[in-house]
Amino acid sequence: MKLGIDFGTTHTVVALVDRGNYPVVSFEGVDAVPSLVAAHEAGELLFGAEAASVRHVDGWSVLRSFKRLLNDAGPKSEVELAGQSYLLTDLLTRFLARLKDDLVHRSNAGLSPGEELDAAVSVPANASSSQRFLTLDAYARAGFRVTALLNEPSAAGFEYAHRFRTTITSKREYVLVYDLGGGTFDASLLRMTGRSNEVVTSEGVRRLGGDDFDEAIFELVRDKADVELSPPQEALLLDECVRQKEAVNPQSRRFLVDLSPMSLTPVAVPIDEVYAACAPLVERTIDAMTPALRDPRREGEEEVDWNEVAGIYIVGGAGTFPLVPRLLKERFGDKRVKRSPHPFAATAIGLAIFLDGDAGYTLSERFSRTFGVFREAEGGGEVTFDPIFEKGTPLPAPGEPPLAVVRRYQAAHNVGHFRFVECGRVEGGRPDGEVQPWDDFRFPFDPALRNAPDLATVPVERAAAGPGVEELYLVTDGGAVEVRLTVLDDGYTESFKLARSGQAVAEVAMKPAKKGRKRPAGAV
Repeated sequence: MKLGIDFGTTHTVVALVDRGNYPVVSFEGVDAVPSLVAAHEAGELLFGAEAASVRHVDGWSVLRSFKRLLNDAGPKSEVELAGQSYLLTDLLTRFLARLKDDLVHRSNAGLSPGEELDAAVSVPANASSSQRFLTLDAYARAGFRVTALLNEPSAAGFEYAHRFRTTITSKREYVLVYDLGGGTFDASLLRMTGRSNEVVTSEGVRRLGGDDFDEAIFELVRDKADVELSPPQEALLLDECVRQKEAVNPQSRRFLVDLSPMSLTPVAVPIDEVYAACAPLVERTIDAMTPALRDPRREGEEEVDWNEVAGIYIVGGAGTFPLVPRLLKERFGDKRVKRSPHPFAATAIGLAIFLDGDAGYTLSERFSRTFGVFREAEGGGEVTFDPIFEKGTPLPAPGEPPLAVVRRYQAAHNVGHFRFVECGRVEGGRPDGEVQPWDDFRFPFDPALRNAPDLATVPVERAAAGPGVEELYLVTDGGAVEVRLTVLDDGYTESFKLARSGQAVAEVAMKPAKKGRKRPAGAV
């Protein structure tokens, strides 16, 4: 069975490939699974709908929006729930394993136990390499065979092409996907020609989504209620605000919040006040979207004229909030702005379309951020930044070999100290914009140090004649980066799958004639 799976901040949606159709899977009558984990003081864990059922039960703690935690996570990142520590990657794996079980036993997907599941999955366009790696690893450990990892707005572009292909002409080949989910906002400019979708640029805000709308409305209603609330009451109020937000439609005139579970009088807020509280958030998305309207292949990265854009396509669960299309239409016009008939499911449907070989669509992705490494220069007196993969670099298509970049040099130290970062842009040769540092990476250039228990404690010394070294950087079609360092003199190699906080898995290889050590997982 082929599936498109969109693990979202608020909900997880699955779509099937079914003879040219792409139905959304229903789980006991509901078209999504809550992206929730619940832990009991006694150590029991629940996931999805079962976790939602114990949100306000004594002894249970519920982790909402845990997808957001992946932004800054490494393989050993932990979260505290009900007084106990859990590895975030284990929680994600167990959530996905429960999703797989529910697909078989509690959905209308028609799956058989043991049936192999080929999945196309997604991440935010501005997701870090670490988030991509952790996502792929969790799906694999949960029992899915991941055949493609796509950026969310890129996947939604296939849903647009499936529904609105007639809007694409030789003069209007661009579509700007506006993807507002529960935790992130992404905007990607796609160029559509024939059955080919090419990602031209991607911009976004990594921590801006429906959760922030919920918080803004919660604060507004709490101020209107003008009462002191206990933490459990605040949790109840937040859930009620979320429920009422999701019920708002273009004809709504007031926002009525039921406070009876807290023995309080209901609060009615004019809808215009709710919109006013959320409008700055929508304006931030529009400001972040605007830089995506350019084509770096053009001389001087010339901006794309609006007359070349077939439409602005609204997707993502938070895109259902009526204020979003209203402000976009006020800014860009009614005819240009289109909203997916199924905003919450557009990414999953697009992923399923991508997997359908008979649909004939292809995708060309690009790096949404620059990935590089700091290096010493001028005999150690200066530090420079070496951009390994620049923003906008095309990624390999699914099934193609990894994109490879090689650096070769003569080592000048006994220990190589590598410091990787990802950044939104490079200005004056330095990383700028939103910069994400990665922990220290140390590699033994001196063979005598290969069995050192901790290279971080070894003083870095200059070497008059160090060995020849090769750095090989490999990036998959999903954007995950692997680094392989090799001492050319004897073939000693270490490989690192990029992750955050000094917790990447390190693998050591050696030519048969040599014998090297197996380093513990230590750094990127």
